[in-house]
Amino acid sequence: MPVREGLALYEAAAAAGALGLPLLEVGTYCGRSTILLAEAARESGTVAVTVDHHRGSEEQQAGWEYHDPTVVDPEVGRMDTLPTFRRTLHAAGLEDHVIAVVGRSPQVARVWAGQLGFVFIDGGHTDEHAAADYEGWSPKLAEGGTLAIHDVFPDPVDEFTGQAPYRIYLRALESGAFTEVSATDSLRVLRRTSAAL
Repeated sequence: MPVREGLALYEAAAAAGALGLPLLEVGTYCGRSTILLAEAARESGTVAVTVDHHRGSEEQQAGWEYHDPTVVDPEVGRMDTLPTFRRTLHAAGLEDHVIAVVGRSPQVARVWAGQLGFVFIDGGHTDEHAAADYEGWSPKLAEGGTLAIHDVFPDPVDEFTGQAPYRIYLRALESGAFTEVSATDSLRVLRRTSAAL
């Protein structure tokens, strides 16, 4: 995540922390953005929750542009970013402010019962995954809460990297339940202004 987007994400999470509800992230990877949410949670006296299966998204698999062979578990031959994520949190001194949930986003969303003050969608970039993240988590966002979506690229040339996040961003606006607060490069921040979705 570029610095400008990271700062905007942190500011949005810190503002949402005033609701006193958990700050949730979909798509942990190795924890860079989790640190930003954890610091915002620490300052506001709440907690950051991060949800990921830690097997990598589509573009991080072998043969793709963002593949990192150093996070492949040699014993099972699959990506496993969980150890790297844990080291990241430990190095930042923020372990006490994060709940890491290892699982697939739609499954976790189905069993999540409470309201959230902040939802950051930064998971898979296919329509299937982005839509599932939006459908699973946006109803759990409290009125006045913040929805942040990363990798929003309106240009069709970015079909694989950002069109699915762009489509859920449009869907959120078209629902009438969200109002755009800010746009920083590929990060869109919206506030839930209506209970109806």
